[in-house]
Amino acid sequence: MAAPIESLLNEICESEDPIEELKSLRTAVLATPVSGLRQAVSGARLEIIFGLLNTNDKEQIEVCVEILSRVLQALEPIQLAQNYKTALQSGLNHPNDSVKVLTLTQAIAALSKLSNTKAGLDVLFHSDLLNKMKDVMLTSDIIRYRVYELIVEVSTVSPVSLGYCANSGLISQMLEELTGDDVLVRATAIEMVTNLAQSQHGRQYLAQQGIMDKISNMIIAAESDPFSSLYLPGLVKFFGSLAIMDSPQQVCEKYPVFLEVVFSMAMNLDPTLTPVALDTLGVLGNTVEGKQVLQKTGEKFTSVLKRISKVAADGATELRVRCLEALAQLLTLPVEQQTDDLLLLTESWFNCLSSQPMLMIRNISTQPFPELHCSALRIFTAVGRQPWAQQLMMDTPGFLEWVMDRSVGTGKEVKDCKFELVGALLSSSSAQEIFGAHNYLKLKTYLNEGPYYINAVSSVITEGAD
Repeated sequence: MAAPIESLLNEICESEDPIEELKSLRTAVLATPVSGLRQAVSGARLEIIFGLLNTNDKEQIEVCVEILSRVLQALEPIQLAQNYKTALQSGLNHPNDSVKVLTLTQAIAALSKLSNTKAGLDVLFHSDLLNKMKDVMLTSDIIRYRVYELIVEVSTVSPVSLGYCANSGLISQMLEELTGDDVLVRATAIEMVTNLAQSQHGRQYLAQQGIMDKISNMIIAAESDPFSSLYLPGLVKFFGSLAIMDSPQQVCEKYPVFLEVVFSMAMNLDPTLTPVALDTLGVLGNTVEGKQVLQKTGEKFTSVLKRISKVAADGATELRVRCLEALAQLLTLPVEQQTDDLLLLTESWFNCLSSQPMLMIRNISTQPFPELHCSALRIFTAVGRQPWAQQLMMDTPGFLEWVMDRSVGTGKEVKDCKFELVGALLSSSSAQEIFGAHNYLKLKTYLNEGPYYINAVSSVITEGAD
């Protein structure tokens, strides 16, 4: 493909109105593997395409952007940063936003790979490129967000790269957006800060800047803000992510308002807030420490469990699925984590769901909605490795027969979920003793046959029959 691309570039050089040749080039580069483009387009040839961006013809700009978006992926990051710095700076000054976004996208792709080297950091922070980026941030919100994305991505690489970004002043500028008047900008800034917190050195920096305390205060203030539903989910996600990466106990004890608002969001059934609360509870409760933190709240969490269970039984379908998925995470307890105390905890939570939780969940699974069926099965899978649940299943008339009945649930996803449930039942050392040799052997047979096994049905045709 190198020869056709080179031929098209020659035609573009010779044409006064190269739009058709550019379209042909676009087709050629999109059809060429990235590895093949490295040899097909030389540095000098690339400058041709950059030069054709200097026009008022929107179609030509659009085609050039598509070509460069593909071709620049073929360049080594250091090659792009060193050889096309002038072109990148020129792109940032371009009046067309698509060119600015292209430039920033390529800067992100290249400089994030180089940000663990001094050469890459120097290209970004010790050149005019950084000042150009600061200037272009003023042109639109989209461009400003892309610059923040670049800074956050570079910052997460190492403490050194974070130091460069902090010294540039752009992180401070981003953090100021947290308390800006525009709630949509605020929501975007929260997302950026959450991404920055994915690294340990990023979390340390945010703590030193007092950002955790600031976000905690924002949650408190959100109660009186009529527009808080636009950014409150982001605040909750921030602390939820923080708890999982550091320590659920430390985060929940230091910032008690976090868990309080999660419980409130779960209880109030707001279509925007409740799903985030359910996801957060599920992620927290999927860890041993998180389970212990939730258990310490006593009746508060018990009330939340009962509320989630009620919605799972008779709420809107989408919310029911979210509730069931959260319950499955909360009740999960792998064999290696099982202790007497934790088994008692999950059993007590399960019994909070209903006066007859086995029947409730099974009834949900029989409804003609595959997503509900599978979500209910996942709850049985979550508790299926735990002896108390196995005994409950054994004591529930017809339950094991229902599990092994391949005519119940015909879709692939349902079959996969039932197969996973059987695997969970058999993964516990207590299964054979609780279920008995006969049932244990039938479960083993089910597992060995696989999820999609079809029982052979023989039919006899009698001569003379209608």
